[in-house]
Amino acid sequence: MSESSAGDAMATVTAVAVGWRRAGIAGAAIGVIAAGAAAGVAVERMTVGRGMRRRARLALDASGPYGSLRGMPGRATADDGTELYYEVDQVEPDGGTGAGNGPGASAGATGTGSRRRRLFGRKAPGPVTVVFSHGYCLSQDSWHFQRAALRGLVRTVHWDQRSHGRSERGRAQADGVTVGIDQLGRDLKAVIDAAAPEGRLVLVGHSMGGMTIMALADQHPELVRDRVAAVAFVGTSSGKLGEVSFGLPVAGVNAVRRVLPGVLKALGSQAELVERGRRATADLFAGLIKRYSFGSRDVDPAVERFAERLIESTPIDVVAEFYPAFTEHDKSAALPAFFDVPVLILAGDKDLVTPSSHSETIADLLPEAELVIVPDAGHLVMLEHPETVTDRLADLLVRIGAVPSATNVGGHGSSAQQPGG
Repeated sequence: MSESSAGDAMATVTAVAVGWRRAGIAGAAIGVIAAGAAAGVAVERMTVGRGMRRRARLALDASGPYGSLRGMPGRATADDGTELYYEVDQVEPDGGTGAGNGPGASAGATGTGSRRRRLFGRKAPGPVTVVFSHGYCLSQDSWHFQRAALRGLVRTVHWDQRSHGRSERGRAQADGVTVGIDQLGRDLKAVIDAAAPEGRLVLVGHSMGGMTIMALADQHPELVRDRVAAVAFVGTSSGKLGEVSFGLPVAGVNAVRRVLPGVLKALGSQAELVERGRRATADLFAGLIKRYSFGSRDVDPAVERFAERLIESTPIDVVAEFYPAFTEHDKSAALPAFFDVPVLILAGDKDLVTPSSHSETIADLLPEAELVIVPDAGHLVMLEHPETVTDRLADLLVRIGAVPSATNVGGHGSSAQQPGG
């Protein structure tokens, strides 16, 4: 373990300790746990070379095309001037994709044309645009498998939430304005106005992305009434996120609720130092990411690594500034806007971030909706069980006539480790 690695790791522990000291005795107890975890990482670093771990990560990054799909780029301007990045995958008259020639655009990365024909048949009838909204600390690339399966079949829009992915850091937040779910709803409206100003819409949102759709409906019920043909809520919540236990015992979760906002704020104020520490303690964070992202044990290690890359790419100050929005989120009153459209509600049964009970609550408020609870699945269900999510989305598109007919997606995009792999 090099002196620089040890220094970076110690800097992270020190920064965390500062935040927890400010939070009191309960926070100090959690700080001890964090310090112990960091010490465990230090032992691992003395037994497994840093270069070996780095080569292993690079090998995993290269073993799959996850996150490599690119489309026609565009930018929408939010109400505070923030530039929001989006990409469009068009459907060409010949049934091909107008997604461009970027990495991952080949049949090898998206599935062969014959598979697409078996899945959906002819070119999708009618002008429909499917708009995908991603979750907290992710990017549009988190929809990789679904994007691959739908390419050339229906027009899709994938966008990065403000301060995430390729979108600009929120200008209002740079000026000290607190970000909220309502702002994200206005951002989605700006993306729709720029990327899909006319025609029917299918709105698909994961976690924070689902909350964003709810905020849009709250602000623009006429848009839902006039243009939205269907909605899919994946691993999301309509409110009461402040009651989530994150799989912790009562005493632990109460302590976390008390101290976490202050700790994140403290870490966000020392972003440069903390980012160095995050890199130095990557193994510790990888374990946490796996626990709170997946529910099964047979996820492809390359997919696990892909999830790490997505989450690690979100700066700590962005993590800190978005977190308070979730405890304040309550959009139950907006859900009746979806009474008259087909709705898919899907969640993993082992989701520790937005538990499946929250999806059941949404289903109670939308009794005509289809509720799917995926066994052995965590928060990133669209990466962990992509074939199930894609299959249910395909059925939703069939129901509204966006695609003609569908068969079982089968193993397309499966993230399970293959025998002998």
